[in-house]
Amino acid sequence: MPDIVKAWRQVRRSWAIGMKDIRIYYSKGPVVIFGILFPAFLFLAFFIGRNLALEFMMPGLLAMVVFFTATAISPAVTPWETQARTLERLMCCPVSFSAIILGDIIGSFIFSVAISLVLTVIIVAVGLAAVIQLPILIMAVVLAVFCFSSLGLIMAAVPTSSPSTSMMLSSMVKFPLIFISGIFIPLGELPVWAQAVSYISPLTYFTDIARNCIQNTNHLPVYVDFLALLGFSILFLVLAMKLHHRTMPKRI
Repeated sequence: MPDIVKAWRQVRRSWAIGMKDIRIYYSKGPVVIFGILFPAFLFLAFFIGRNLALEFMMPGLLAMVVFFTATAISPAVTPWETQARTLERLMCCPVSFSAIILGDIIGSFIFSVAISLVLTVIIVAVGLAAVIQLPILIMAVVLAVFCFSSLGLIMAAVPTSSPSTSMMLSSMVKFPLIFISGIFIPLGELPVWAQAVSYISPLTYFTDIARNCIQNTNHLPVYVDFLALLGFSILFLVLAMKLHHRTMPKRI
């Protein structure tokens, strides 16, 4: 029982850290630009003047919004707190390293889920997604947001107090993933070698689920997409925990 109580207290502290991140960091410019405006402008750049069906582009827009909002701030929270010396004070509190990292993931998760579900409701409201597939789409959004938030925390593991360093690393990872994940070209239309490359991206599997729910076309079975996202989520969470356990003491 004492172990359960201790674990529950750490979870409550993680929740408090997540709420603190939302209040402090998620109104900052990088979140608005890279999490909301950038996916919208990228969508318009590929949509305008190309005579593409809106149903074809909406899964890609949803995938970009989920991906960019979930990774907009999580790579920079730890460097920002290191720079402001608030991380040092947090580490002096009775909060485990794992609870701190989980709190950062919770903040990113709640912010991204809220924005992504608003977009999902809009897609359904204008009749672009069948209502019977809405539960599948919502479950995919929730799982993908957790997966991408954990990925963002891996990028934040570099022991630096400069947010620009982690954001540069984040951009080097995120932008290639956008173009190999079937967002602008469906997986079935890619050459074999490009399909093989796309399978290393977790974004590929969410995009495939979104296409199944909105266009009723998918390249992989839905259960394979979900299993892949779940596997990536566990992998990224474990890696984020291990890397931050190693690098966080170096931030003091």
